[in-house]
Amino acid sequence: MNIGLDMMGGDFAPLEAVKGINLLREANPGKADAQPNLTLFGDEAQIAALLVEQRVDMNGIKIVHTTQIIDMHEHPTKAFREKQDSSIAVGFGYLAKGLTDAFISAGNTGAMMVGSLFSIKAIEGIHRPTIGAYMPRENGQLGCLLDVGINSDCKPENLVQFALLGSIFAEQVLNIPNPKVGLINIGEEEGKGNLLAQAAYPLLKEAEGINFIGNIEGRDIFLDKSDVMICDGFTGNIILKLAESIHGLTQRRNVHDEFFDMFEFEQYGGVPVLGVNKPVIIGHGISHAKAFKNMISIAQKMIEKDVIGMIKARV
Repeated sequence: MNIGLDMMGGDFAPLEAVKGINLLREANPGKADAQPNLTLFGDEAQIAALLVEQRVDMNGIKIVHTTQIIDMHEHPTKAFREKQDSSIAVGFGYLAKGLTDAFISAGNTGAMMVGSLFSIKAIEGIHRPTIGAYMPRENGQLGCLLDVGINSDCKPENLVQFALLGSIFAEQVLNIPNPKVGLINIGEEEGKGNLLAQAAYPLLKEAEGINFIGNIEGRDIFLDKSDVMICDGFTGNIILKLAESIHGLTQRRNVHDEFFDMFEFEQYGGVPVLGVNKPVIIGHGISHAKAFKNMISIAQKMIEKDVIGMIKARV
């Protein structure tokens, strides 16, 4: 197993990425078989110096030198095409050629999506890949919300595929057997909602391999009503940003509670791009060491569980 890591993406790269690698290595000391090989993309001199400084075990680590960085503010498609020696573009090149088994970055999200679609492409039969987000629930478990931003406008059949992709991810990565799928709506009754929700409901109801429980409302998102919550990316992004604000709010008001602690994003690392041919994990731009460690762990789990293979088989 070989996982590629963009070392130059994110506000605190490459130092926090190096620290994250160290955290992963320290979590499994002496267990070489439990450690994935890592291919690091970025400024070789800078990365090598930090690896020495942080005393990282170099066994199974390879550095691929790149000379360019796609900054957060750059236009994703233009930057990806023009900066072919960037850490993101080269990383996707290795992934497409099978030299790595997964790719991770906390850099430009748009460029990561462009790389996913142009380099490794969508799985045959998938109309639109999606990005999900973890939703803490009052019972202490995580749910999965998708789409959360890359598909602002959707067709009903897109939501059905999001439900399938989210269900497989919830089964294999979140360890939820037969996950319950809910359609986010303004009421529980069938027939409620806008044109998208009204058209998607019967398709979800008839879809095979999906445990569809019907509509759910905003008040149900943090409860144990559904495990996979489906909506268009416009709605999902608003929900995600609201959820992200909760942890900061509780910290500022000095509120300590196990449930609110679950809103701290670094413990989950990043989110996968679901519906493409290889595992791709996108992290938050402000990721620190803990987040990088957990991003690598998610990629490792997706490879071990062959999540992509399962998606291909069920699509």
